[in-house]
Amino acid sequence: MIKRAYKLQSKVWQYPGMAGWHFITVPQEESAAIKKDFGKAAKGWGSLPVEVVIGKTRWHTSIFPDKKSGTYLLPLKAEVRRREDIRDKSLVIFKIKFR
Repeated sequence: MIKRAYKLQSKVWQYPGMAGWHFITVPQEESAAIKKDFGKAAKGWGSLPVEVVIGKTRWHTSIFPDKKSGTYLLPLKAEVRRREDIRDKSLVIFKIKFR
């Protein structure tokens, strides 16, 4: 049976480039299961559409594969970080549901 939703925990990290994007890495074990179950449905750049919940904030976005680590990355918009008081290196509990 395919698991369509995950409750996860991971640390936020900031991309070292000029844009300053923040990401959460989906843990290795869950990333492997997601790739197995949903990898064939991937869109451009291997992205998978998801609904995310952090605290009281819910939004639609996509997760992207990180070829170096074999995990998926969840980008965090500044608006979400502000609403939920999330900073670089914050430990975040989040839910992702595949659309």
